[in-house]
Amino acid sequence: MEIEQILKQISPLSLPSIQQIVNRIELIHLPKNTTLLDAEKIEKKVYFIKKGIVRAYTLDDGKEITFWFGKEGNSILSMKSYVENKPSYETIELLEDCELYEINISDLQLFYATNLEISNWGRKLAEIELIKTEERFISRQLSTAIDRYKKLLVEDPSLINRVQLGYVASFLGISQVTLSRIRAEI
Repeated sequence: MEIEQILKQISPLSLPSIQQIVNRIELIHLPKNTTLLDAEKIEKKVYFIKKGIVRAYTLDDGKEITFWFGKEGNSILSMKSYVENKPSYETIELLEDCELYEINISDLQLFYATNLEISNWGRKLAEIELIKTEERFISRQLSTAIDRYKKLLVEDPSLINRVQLGYVASFLGISQVTLSRIRAEI
């Protein structure tokens, strides 16, 4: 997915504003298994996925708990670092070789201070990320594992073929054995 498409899907921008952002973006290529963001570190960049898939996880008693997958068109950022310039909660790992657009948060902050349209775009980016977080939280609290799996199949069926089932099980909050049983039932 091209960067202009990604930026516009967050919120409409004029061509001059898009160009202003694009001029500060770099396209990078990183191999599978790269750790893009580290928990407990301040992240200084925001990424947008051109190609590939990533996962976000946190550690609980030494066990990795996957709570988000990102794919083409998604943004990758630590909200804690982005908003408060504090260490992140999550680790982001590349599950495939990835092509990512990267921009410094400091560049975005400068645009927010000098360009109202880009500032509103940045607000929309944060709002979208907040809604995604709320949806994950509510789903985890109110839906059964079977319902969460069915929703995943409807919203992102290709994910099952692109991600290790152990990560999918962790994302759903169940064991891999339970995931196998659910898959057999469906």
